[in-house]
Amino acid sequence: MASAPAAEIIHAMTNVEQPGIRSGTRGAWLSVLALYSLSGLTSLAYEVLWSRMLSLQFGVSIFGVVLTVAAFMIGLGLGSLKGVSWAKTLKNPMMIFGALEIAIALYALVLPGLLHHSSGWIESIAPQLSLVQWYVLQGLGATILLAIPAFAMGAGFSLMLNVVENSPISLGKLYGFNTIGGVAGALFPLWSLPILGWTDSVRVIAMLGLIVGAAALGLSRYTRIPDSLPKPGNLHARPPIPALLIYAGIGAGSIMLEIGWVRLYGMVMLRTEYVLGLILAVFLAGIALGSILLPRWNKKWMTVLLPLVVGGSVLLGLWLLPATSAWIERREFQTFLGVVSTQALILAIFTLPATLALGAWLPILAGRYENAKFSGVWLYGANCLGGAAGAVAACLVFIPLLGSVAMVAISGLAITALGLTWIKSRWAWLTFAAMLLLAWPLRNMPPVHDLLPKIEANSRNLYLYEDAISMTHVVRQEDGQRVLLSDLLRMDASTEPGALEIQMDQARLALLLHPAPQTVLFLGLGTGISVSGSIPFPSLIRSAVELSQGSIYAAKYLFAPVNGSIMDQVQIQRDDARHFLSSSPRHYDVIVGDLFHPDIAGMGSLLSTQQFKRARDHLHPDGIFVQWLALNQFDVQSLSAVLRSFQRAFPEGQMFMDGMHLALVGPRDKFSGARAMQANLSRLTPQGQSAATGGEGKWTWLGRYWGPIAETDGPVQDEWEPYIEYRLPRSRYDGNVNLEKVMSWLLKQHPAPDAAMNLLGIALEDRSRFGRAYVATELTVRSWALTLRGDEGQAGKLIWMGYKANPQDRWIANSLAENMLQSLDQAKQHGLSEHEALKRIMEVYPNSISALRASWHLEKSEGRTREAEQYRSRLLAISPLDSEAKALH
Repeated sequence: MASAPAAEIIHAMTNVEQPGIRSGTRGAWLSVLALYSLSGLTSLAYEVLWSRMLSLQFGVSIFGVVLTVAAFMIGLGLGSLKGVSWAKTLKNPMMIFGALEIAIALYALVLPGLLHHSSGWIESIAPQLSLVQWYVLQGLGATILLAIPAFAMGAGFSLMLNVVENSPISLGKLYGFNTIGGVAGALFPLWSLPILGWTDSVRVIAMLGLIVGAAALGLSRYTRIPDSLPKPGNLHARPPIPALLIYAGIGAGSIMLEIGWVRLYGMVMLRTEYVLGLILAVFLAGIALGSILLPRWNKKWMTVLLPLVVGGSVLLGLWLLPATSAWIERREFQTFLGVVSTQALILAIFTLPATLALGAWLPILAGRYENAKFSGVWLYGANCLGGAAGAVAACLVFIPLLGSVAMVAISGLAITALGLTWIKSRWAWLTFAAMLLLAWPLRNMPPVHDLLPKIEANSRNLYLYEDAISMTHVVRQEDGQRVLLSDLLRMDASTEPGALEIQMDQARLALLLHPAPQTVLFLGLGTGISVSGSIPFPSLIRSAVELSQGSIYAAKYLFAPVNGSIMDQVQIQRDDARHFLSSSPRHYDVIVGDLFHPDIAGMGSLLSTQQFKRARDHLHPDGIFVQWLALNQFDVQSLSAVLRSFQRAFPEGQMFMDGMHLALVGPRDKFSGARAMQANLSRLTPQGQSAATGGEGKWTWLGRYWGPIAETDGPVQDEWEPYIEYRLPRSRYDGNVNLEKVMSWLLKQHPAPDAAMNLLGIALEDRSRFGRAYVATELTVRSWALTLRGDEGQAGKLIWMGYKANPQDRWIANSLAENMLQSLDQAKQHGLSEHEALKRIMEVYPNSISALRASWHLEKSEGRTREAEQYRSRLLAISPLDSEAKALH
């Protein structure tokens, strides 16, 4: 039985009079438009799905996107131009179009296998290739593989124009309806990928492509060109070369605009998979509506207005970028649908005027020349080839040298200037000159405190680095602390003392769990502070993989005061973690997976079963892999999926809790537990043991054990069947990312003390000390869960009990000290002086920044200069970038 779309099209054709559809009814022509719209849906869905496939090879960057766009544009351009020469000889272009659609669908079905075999060969020689050589080789292969189906798609455009040559369907309508289908194709993967996975999504689109091809073949019996029908005009009377070059330049500018908008609006809206799809869909919607609606008003003033609309709307969007970012930052969305709708509206406001104009240009310009439809093919082909060049230029030249903001401004101005070359209007060129003046202040990225006035108010930029991989900011906050921002997202990479300990603990736990680590690999460098946690461990060879050149520079020069200049002792490889583990032959005793935002586009694959298995394959027989997770970034279901994925790669996987961070510990073979930590620390002096444990002692670290990762049923995070990057944005805005719920769920996974002692292999004589630290950790987590629930009184009691059980635990002591500071006035009411109350707080937690600062100010106000200086010096030792303490140094 025929599918619904195919059946409807064929049914419509049964009422068409001979000699073919050229004399057919209005319904028949609508069927042609519907068919080509479905073709647009499949084409864009292929592009988005193949782009994601390439992102798995090229890592967390836009290289995959750029290569896909460039390959498609090259194929579309060459295919459409080749289709022009075919048109003069073909009697039945619809039949050829249907055959091409079927061929594309079959190609899509076999492409994953081709890529699998080719990637296997490329990975086998990867150890001999640099990152640049790897990208070039992958890029050439991907370009060839993707340009082949794109060539067929481009040829299909020429063939369809031949079908509708003597029909009421204009060039603008045909192009526009095809692009409307592309909007649906851009949105389809947002639904299909989290439900079906990558492979099945491709299969679904391929099946739709087969239906489109079959329907076209069925329709071809009614579209054969009769011999009596006059041939189209001179197909080789192409538009003048200057016109083609100008429109190619407009194509380059258009693609550069699209890439720049993806970077900028994806940055301020958070770069989730949904935002990227929305940007592409809104961009295509504007193109489609512009090509269908605006050519109706093809007047002289329209030709003048189009280029000015593009440039003016682009500059206006850049001028309003800080206000847009600030509004989004302050906005509290209640539902996922609400945030998606709002983001789509914002994108439409700032991009729709320009895309409407870009869409209208093709049919309006083609109408100037003989045989407008086939002139349109030449212009379309030139535009596509220019777009391919623009994609490459954006990635390799404009973003690295000028930045995204400047590139978007230049693209808008270049499109305006190129569009104005077709007209003679003095006032239009005067308007362009005014645009140049307005664009000059936009040459640099707005400062962070303008983009994020709520979070980074009163901060100032220290450093900005941008390339096609990421945008790296380092800002100095009002209190002197420095923060590393990647694409405007805080990545727990701050020099604030509490954040310092969090970062150093990433190395401490991983290295403590190995009996004698000699080599360690850090997947992600950040500020270099996490690597500095490895300093106390002797004879350690340190390596780090970091894709962002900005982070490498910042760690070496801007965070050296707080990371102990550790970069001088690290072998740094600039690479994507997935590529590095796929290509490197080296093995390590310890591998540490850095903290990151898992719902950012492309990042979820770093928590996939495949990535965890890659890490396992690079461990020595007694090696340890530790992946850190920030609990406030997950809902229970997403966290469960990551745990299942980890357990698939590490059947002996274990969990540890450090503050509000969860460590997934994967042993290469068997989990050694307490024995490995005791063997490790026995190599060190007492001072070395204290430094290695951050002053907390081995029992505190063993007490943070949270039990084995159980084998459960349910979804996993798979590179080809992504889960968390689509679920987490929904969960966050729908209120399901709830730290209290996550902690309550984890508390149910916590083994009883006796069970934990057996799992860790705690000796009988050590069980009392371990038990106190173990119970203290659970009491602290219960206290935090109660605090989040609003039960401050009971939470305070539990944190006091935890402190009594293990006063060495930094997180417990710090929490208790903060509670005591908040009740400072009550202490005074009970007869304690401020001096005495602050002294008791520092007895609980000597490194309390708030208590040290208050004591310094108190001693200074009472004229005790020497005592004040002692407190200030202690404060500066703990927080060397503190602006107030440094001012008097």
